[in-house]
Amino acid sequence: MNPLRRGEAGTSGRRPANPRAYLGLGAALVAAGALLAGTVPEPPVPEAGTGTRITVEQAWPDADRADLRDLTVEPVHFLDATTAVGTITAGDRVKLLIEKDGIARELRDLPADGDPRFEGMTAADNRLVWAESVNGKPVEIWSVGTDGAKPRMLTADTGNTLFYGNQHDLVIAGGRVHWVAGEGDATTQIRSVALTGGAVTVREEKGQWAMSAWPWITDDTGGQSGRIRMSNMDSGATIEVPFTGAEWGMCGPVWCRVSVMTGEGTARIDLMHADGTQRRRVAGTDTQAAVNDVAVLDRFEILSVPGPEADLTGTAALLVHDLATGRDVPLAVAADLAATKDGVLWWSTGSQEAAVWHTLDLRTI
Repeated sequence: MNPLRRGEAGTSGRRPANPRAYLGLGAALVAAGALLAGTVPEPPVPEAGTGTRITVEQAWPDADRADLRDLTVEPVHFLDATTAVGTITAGDRVKLLIEKDGIARELRDLPADGDPRFEGMTAADNRLVWAESVNGKPVEIWSVGTDGAKPRMLTADTGNTLFYGNQHDLVIAGGRVHWVAGEGDATTQIRSVALTGGAVTVREEKGQWAMSAWPWITDDTGGQSGRIRMSNMDSGATIEVPFTGAEWGMCGPVWCRVSVMTGEGTARIDLMHADGTQRRRVAGTDTQAAVNDVAVLDRFEILSVPGPEADLTGTAALLVHDLATGRDVPLAVAADLAATKDGVLWWSTGSQEAAVWHTLDLRTI
């Protein structure tokens, strides 16, 4: 198991109906301001891949990044390197906020005893969208714009939602929000609602599927059956990626991650295109994927390297393998959590009581 906890929603594989992965709740919305450009610590980390090792300042001197020592929310999303969306618990209430430069705007305020959840957070087209549930009620899809208006519920007609803790749980495309739902393994529903709200459309696909980069859906078996299937919902085109019995795979439309296994664990991690071309080794023994998402922005593979005390500390070294250059860029020697969404990578260091959050906006590289 990867020592990087990745929030509790980072687990892969098919999750049960209406999953409840607690990511931390609360928070605030703010107008953008100057970046709190910080220095990301880069002590030496254990050997991971085969790429040339280089510091983050050397690799990406102009990238937006920050060390956020005074962040008050538990982040579930970053709009940019210094604008966090997250949660706080205040008394008997849980608040969802957007916070920047110490200023917060409240989005939602829910009862803490109702086990409130905010999942699938994503942003596009100047809108922030998330799935919300409380008191055992059906999951609702909510949205807020950057114009300062109040959040609005888009729909509660969400079906038996299936979320996987990756960047595609909710997908914004074509002016609509898309997600998957279903009962059992025979059929998956691809559901969507307009960003303005209204009726939900439902499309059924035989088998088990999860959302991927639009317009693709992916077989969610994770390669355990020796293959991964992907289907294009616009064209109807399908891709089938075979794996050997000693390999475990995850795929997006562009890249697949292939973990080559032995009886003692992972021997190495390769990346390849879905047609099997351009296969290359990106990490060696004992290195793991730090996040579920394969090759973020079709370029960056996020890796972790557990140290000898990982079972006790719950931390691991964190680095980025850049597919464009073949270089490994260390970020932290002991990261406690790592997550990506919409091209932003964030991780924490320090104790849970005094966590420091670090960000790297991969879109600015």
